[in-house]
Order: sequence, then structure tokens, then C-alpha cells
Amino acid sequence: MRRTTGLAAVSAVTMLIAGCGGGGPQSSGDSKLTDDKIVLGVLNDQSGVYSELSGKNSVKAVEMAIADFKAKHGDQAITDNISVEFADHQNKPDIANNRAAELYDRKGADVIFDVPTSSAALKVADVSKAKKKLYFNITGATTELTGKACNKYTFHYAYDTYMLANGTGRTVTEQGAKNWYIVYPDYAFGQDMEKSFSAAVQAAGGTIVGKDPTPFPNDNFSTFLLKAPTLNPKPDVLGTMQAGADLVNLVKQYNEFKLRDKGVSLSVGLMFLTDIHSLTPDALAGTTYTDAWYWNFDQKNREFADRFQQETGTRPTFAHAANYSAAFQYLEAVQGAGTDDADKVVEQLEGKTIEDVFLRNGKIRAEDHRVIHDAYLAEVKPAAEVTEPWDYVKILKTIPAEEAFRTPSADCKM
Repeated sequence: MRRTTGLAAVSAVTMLIAGCGGGGPQSSGDSKLTDDKIVLGVLNDQSGVYSELSGKNSVKAVEMAIADFKAKHGDQAITDNISVEFADHQNKPDIANNRAAELYDRKGADVIFDVPTSSAALKVADVSKAKKKLYFNITGATTELTGKACNKYTFHYAYDTYMLANGTGRTVTEQGAKNWYIVYPDYAFGQDMEKSFSAAVQAAGGTIVGKDPTPFPNDNFSTFLLKAPTLNPKPDVLGTMQAGADLVNLVKQYNEFKLRDKGVSLSVGLMFLTDIHSLTPDALAGTTYTDAWYWNFDQKNREFADRFQQETGTRPTFAHAANYSAAFQYLEAVQGAGTDDADKVVEQLEGKTIEDVFLRNGKIRAEDHRVIHDAYLAEVKPAAEVTEPWDYVKILKTIPAEEAFRTPSADCKM
């Protein structure tokens, strides 16, 4: 996309920002920036199971945020010297720990965004706390980030396991699927998802008839899928907590074993637009799940999605939109503070209410740095109802921000 096109569309996106400046624009002469520049770091899976849902295109989303920030503030921007550094953590906690330290120390990153895989996200939160540098978690879902692992410099932005379970597990159970068999990837995200979903199902009057951890990553789920219809009582629903390529593999095998014909329906704990695209809508038709954002929800989202597609050739997932939003809000906080000093930027962010392309009824809670916003109960359309590429979902219900996320945890000692 020609840069002039992107900047011409800025007013449709950046003018949506509300309550985030924390003060008027600061001229570059008043700024107090480390090395006279701002460096945004993106740490994620660039080549593995989560690369499609976020990956390189989240780097592009952050670059779009930088362009829009510059276009909004012009000569009044705190600096024109804003760059992006990125690294691949390969979904491994030890590598994430090392890459985060390198981004902060060697690459000069003032902030890190993204970090799928909860075990990796928890490591980066530790590094963020130790180095007193900001970290916006986008794609790690564990609620520990706003529980016992919370800290002053970490913000949990897009979604978490409570949001997913509260939206999908409770709703599907209330609709009649009382008996559940849950399979989950055996690492922090999956373990947290299993606990959250089990609690939501049981609170809605359902029963967990079985639950099994699966290797991560994994391409063969036959042992677990063949087990499902043999359980007593037979589950009404198979609740899968996998994501990315693991979810694609599981759903393909679920269909091959014809579990739906055997009376075991499918409920997906976490799903991205790219998963539906890989599997095709008919493979998931009628499947309900909880989404943090959808590109064709309204005109505001669609305008952003059109720009994103011109840049990348694909429609954005909620991870891409959330990385854009977090990067823009971070830059706005630096602008308002007149400095990239982490403590000053945190002051700008805490308690802010935000309305932008990703955050609807958004608020950054000071108590635990959970960013709350509206979430959505979504259903995959059958192919016959898909009228254009990538428009695979219909939104059944908007879940208000205050209901979508849990209240602050007593385990969080900020």
C-alpha cells in the first residue's frame, strides 16, 4: 500500500482515540527520551504454530500504529525517531526469557508487545519487572499475569482464559451441552484454560466427564478423539483448548473420525480468523467461540482491516488489531508524559478509558493492569452464507466489558 493511502485513512482510526493523551502534545524540544528515540519491540512466534495468527503481521500492525501516531501529531510528536525491533521466541519459555532481555538491553527496546504462549509470556513478565521496562501482553492468555504474576510494568491487553471460558463454556452449557470432555495443551495456557473452562461449565450446571493434557505442539490427536465417545457418560461436547496449527490438526481429525455423527459436538476454547481460513468454514460451521475482536463487526473495524489487507494481503486477526492498539496507546502515553521513563508512562496508562479500533468500552485497570473491553460470542458461518473472502463469522452477542473479564484478583500485589 502506498504510504499516502495509509496516512489518508488515519483520521478514520486515530480520531477514535479518547481519553488517552494524559495531557497535550509535547514538542520534541521538551522530550526526555532514552537515546533520543523510541524503540518498540515485538516478541512472538515468527515461524511455528502461532505464526499465522500473529507473527510477522503483528510487526506490520505495530508499524501501522507508528505511522498513524506520527500522522496524528505531526511536528508536535515527541519524536520522529521511532523504530521496531522483533524476535522469534519459538514458543519456548527459556528462549523468550533470553530474547526479551536482548530486546531491552541490546536492541534498546522501551517496550515489548505480543508474546503468544503463556509460559513464555510469564517469563517476559519477569524480565519486564526486573528491568523496569514495559510489556504489553497480547497473545498470552493465562490469568496469572493479572494474578500472582502481576507487576507494575506488565499490561494484559487482549483476552485471557477467563474471558474465553466465561463466554463459551458457560453459554454452550446453558444451551444444553451438560457433559464435557476437555483436551488441552500441556503448558501454562492449556492448564489455565482447563481450570477456567471446568469452573465455567460446572457453574452453569454442567459436568466434566473427562479431561486430558496433550503434547505441545502436536499433530496426532487420535488417542484422545477415539476415547471421547467411549466415556461414560458419553460427552455431549468435546472442548478443545488448542490453538493455531494444533487446533487445525485436531479439527481435521475430529471430522475424519466423524465424532459429530457419534453425538459428540465440538466447542473451541480459542480460535482465530486464520484457523477458520485454514480449515474452511464448513469444517467448523455452527461452532461457537468467544472472540476479542472481529474485522467485519462494523465500519470502523472494516476500514482498519482494509488498510491492513493492503499492507499484508490478509485480513487481521484480533491479535493483529490488539498489537496495533497497544502500540498506539503506548506512544500516546509517551506523548502525554513527555518522556519514555517507564514509571511516568505507567502513570499515564493506569485508569485510562479508551475507545479505539480494538478497545470498545476499554479501560486499563490500575489494580491489576487488566485491560477490559467488550468481547463477542461468535459463530462460524456455513460456506453457503459466506459472501466474501474472510467473512466467516457472525456475532451472536456482545459481552459487556465489565462482564467479560473477572474482577481484580486478591493474588495480585501490584
